[in-house]
Amino acid sequence: MLKNLASLRWLLVLWLAVFSSCEYINDDPTPIDPQPSGKDLFVTAELVGTVPAATLRNLAIQAGFESFAPFAKYDVTFYRMVYKVKYQGQNVQASGLLGIPRGMPTTPALLSAQHGTMFRQAEAPSNFPATFSGFELFASAGFITVIPDFIGYGTSQNIFHPYFDRKSSALTVVNMLKAAQYFLKSDGVALNNNLFLAGYSEGGYVTMAAQQEIETHPGHQLTLTAAAAGAGGYDLPEFLNQVATVPTYASPSFLAFIIQAYNTTYTWNRPLTDFFQQPYAGKIPTLLDGTKNIDQINAELTTNLASLFNPTFYANLKNPSGEPVLKQQLLENSFNNWVPRSPTRLYHGTNDESVFFSTSVTTYTRFQAAGATNVAFFPIPGGTHRTSIVPMMLNALPWLQSLDK
Repeated sequence: MLKNLASLRWLLVLWLAVFSSCEYINDDPTPIDPQPSGKDLFVTAELVGTVPAATLRNLAIQAGFESFAPFAKYDVTFYRMVYKVKYQGQNVQASGLLGIPRGMPTTPALLSAQHGTMFRQAEAPSNFPATFSGFELFASAGFITVIPDFIGYGTSQNIFHPYFDRKSSALTVVNMLKAAQYFLKSDGVALNNNLFLAGYSEGGYVTMAAQQEIETHPGHQLTLTAAAAGAGGYDLPEFLNQVATVPTYASPSFLAFIIQAYNTTYTWNRPLTDFFQQPYAGKIPTLLDGTKNIDQINAELTTNLASLFNPTFYANLKNPSGEPVLKQQLLENSFNNWVPRSPTRLYHGTNDESVFFSTSVTTYTRFQAAGATNVAFFPIPGGTHRTSIVPMMLNALPWLQSLDK
């Protein structure tokens, strides 16, 4: 199956290379401000090409998303977009994929789809069609769709990805939405007034971060219609508490990634031996260099946490006063002082071995206690981290379509 999918992708790459070459460029030198306009943020939109709905259906089937093939009704024109994001006080260029459905009988809505944790640079959505995330199907289902690469991938791959950093996660989405709105208007593409967010795994977390940014900063001039977020690890202290109480953890790559990201993003610059035992501490920089996938990284680490972690660090995870800087940063990157206003659906597999089910339970419980009236929680019985995305999207996609009126 994977061999056939790779062959189909490369045939698509060659076909699109022949039939596409246009690039739109924003030459406006206006510097960006704290809440810049789409015109300020937009840099380029390079035409990738138009992909028939039948081809997208085949890609869906060969990628294991056959349940979504019937939703792929429209041909889609794709662009590789570059836009500006402020990160660590500097303007950086970020990238992503924009998909515009063709031949729709009505004016489409705008939707941003956020992918899950990604270790290989080659998997960045803007590399389509050499890579296929599955979120391209939202465009074929009738939404003008943006899929941000996230900072650390695509044009910003020289930056170590700020994993589970709430502010940069939010702006990566919000700024792409605004830049896309500007480009679409400039290109004469009409949008209706609806705006949707959807994401899974890290993408669920990024979806919630973007939702909070939109709902608490009206200066962005974005009005959210609804959001669907799955398995997002929104309560990071709860996640850490769970890690501290289990003897084994199925995805040690996630632990290496978040600690290395925090160590880099917040310029702690602590030696990795503060966190991990050897030989793992010495391996992690190479494992996270963007050339290896999750399975390759997990194979080089260990699921036994007592063997993976530095003993002092591991003990401090269990000690309420241990590792205060790390724990405070995790708290600040969670969603403890905000309640969603827009209709929101949360999804999580009850047997998720990578992002614990309890992180959604505690988040939903807090939202309810704070008076949230538009949030619903959909546990996926028996769902693991990898198996829960399909049930989530089979529920979320028709729901989002029903709200697009």
